[in-house]
Amino acid sequence: MSPDSDGQTADDAENMTPDALSPEPTTLGGRLRAARVASGLSFVELSTKTRVNTRFLKAIEQGDQSLLPSRIFTMGYVRIYAQVLGLDELEAVEQYKAEFPEAGATLQAPTGAAFQEVRRRSSAILAIMATVGLAFLCWNIFQRLNRIEPPHPSDLTAIPAVWAKDADKVPQTALVLGGPQAAPPDQTTPPLYLTPGIEAQILGDDPGAVATATAPAPPVQAAFNPRGALYGAPANNSIITLQAIKPVTLVVRQGDGRVLFARQLAAGDSWRAPLNVQAVVDMSDPAVVAVYMNGELTAPLVANQTPLSRLNTQAGALARQAESRAAAAAEAEVRARNALAEQAAADLARATPSAAPVPAAPAPVVPQ
Repeated sequence: MSPDSDGQTADDAENMTPDALSPEPTTLGGRLRAARVASGLSFVELSTKTRVNTRFLKAIEQGDQSLLPSRIFTMGYVRIYAQVLGLDELEAVEQYKAEFPEAGATLQAPTGAAFQEVRRRSSAILAIMATVGLAFLCWNIFQRLNRIEPPHPSDLTAIPAVWAKDADKVPQTALVLGGPQAAPPDQTTPPLYLTPGIEAQILGDDPGAVATATAPAPPVQAAFNPRGALYGAPANNSIITLQAIKPVTLVVRQGDGRVLFARQLAAGDSWRAPLNVQAVVDMSDPAVVAVYMNGELTAPLVANQTPLSRLNTQAGALARQAESRAAAAAEAEVRARNALAEQAAADLARATPSAAPVPAAPAPVVPQ
């Protein structure tokens, strides 16, 4: 028997409780202890698999809250411990919450009118509300009926007597409408003149402009859209954002082993990675985590553990590439505009006729 198994047997014998000796333990610590004994793994091996200190694992089995860290970290340890032992991690976390409720979260007795009293008077309240509604409806209908006027002929249908007298004095002539007339010449707009082949000529002389005009723009990736809780660094100090597509455990450890962030992220929750921090991102399932660099969606991670410095370096390189493409596009646009202006000036110079030479004045005649 190995030394680890001897130490495990000694710990099991020392930490045995009546609940653990029962055929089916009911407490969380008893269930975890029974699953650990059945798996044959020692605390050292479980600590390696869960990345949780052995004293925390023992404290979870013993139910000793004085040796455990904060509540949120303890629930994360319980979840990963149950997952490694093959138990339902969500059920284990809920049982931990039930056995060790959070201090100060006691429920208060309901205040106000009793439910039976409200139920007894509900019929009277509904009858009063129906009566008031019916009265309001009847009053509204009465007001509308009073505002209705009886039909009467329109004043515009009768021709005034003055108009009739004037109409008799004017001879009746037929009114003939002709077809639409053309617009006056001064109102027409001439079509815009374009020099034939100027665009092809300019682009043909400038290979860079041709490449800029024909090169497709890079596809626009999906932008980050917060759909849940947002943790981590502020937006002005982060270029990496991890968003959970499904529930996932996220633990970020620094180089000295300290835990920078640890949480069970729900679907839609996000964490912003800080800049200039040496840490390792550890995820239970990287396939359900979306990675956003500079606010745009990138390829997902393939490994459970990824150095944070590598993600920041990759995001910086993508940002520099985007700036280079924008600068090249702006430069090509300026060159194309300058070429168009030069070509237009040359065409204008060729189209303007040169001034005719002025004939020399005849020499004055000197009298003899």
